[in-house]
Amino acid sequence: PLEVVKTRLQSSSVTLYISEVQLSTVNGASVARMSPPGPLHCLKAIYFAAYSTAKEKLNNVFDPDSTQVHMLSAGLAGFTAITATNPIWLIKTRLQLDARNRGERRMSAFECVRRVYQSDGLRGFYRGMSASYAGISETVIHFVIYESIKRKLIESKANANMDDEDESVKDASDFVGMMLAAATSKTCATSIAYPHEVIRTRLREEGSKYRSFFQTLNMVVREEGYRALYRGLTTHLVRQIPNTAIMMCTYELVVYLLNG
Repeated sequence: PLEVVKTRLQSSSVTLYISEVQLSTVNGASVARMSPPGPLHCLKAIYFAAYSTAKEKLNNVFDPDSTQVHMLSAGLAGFTAITATNPIWLIKTRLQLDARNRGERRMSAFECVRRVYQSDGLRGFYRGMSASYAGISETVIHFVIYESIKRKLIESKANANMDDEDESVKDASDFVGMMLAAATSKTCATSIAYPHEVIRTRLREEGSKYRSFFQTLNMVVREEGYRALYRGLTTHLVRQIPNTAIMMCTYELVVYLLNG
């Protein structure tokens, strides 16, 4: 539900919806409710597979686990995941923005796919990809900060347990620390790079006036001001921070168990 709220806050339909509510209230008409879209899930295995593979290869080129390795690995992983999954995210956004009056049949995922193909062809499934590529900066910032905090935590534990023979053994506190590291890094990265999320949603709207990344950026700022670029940020953080903390902790736990 938070994802749906965030997407609708990012869209241009929020301003239009407010105007319609005000006009309907004056005219004494009832306001139609929006029905929730169906769930659409996307596996993130592509991202972690690309990140792990790139990191393993780049460790042989640069200093192992250096900032350069983390930045390039995160960038390559983001590029791979975006290119492979953009059509899925576009359909998800269209379904979340689908507004129907009460009693009307809501649009299905297959119907949405058909409408996109009929109106824009195959290129239509890749609308908003330029904004997603710009969002790779968020991924890079997130992983650089995360890996830096994780390295500090490992060094701190090593200094505190110098007498222990096996420093590779992890306990619950280690994974709690990784969750906090993930939450901190994601908060910083999202706050810095969030405008690309709004631009991407605008580009994915059906029949919208938005055509390209910079054209959308300029139009949003000119028509709605700079605050519009951060519309939905609070909702996004409430959803994204716990999600990222749990996801990164799970990833680290799986890697630890497999290497153990």
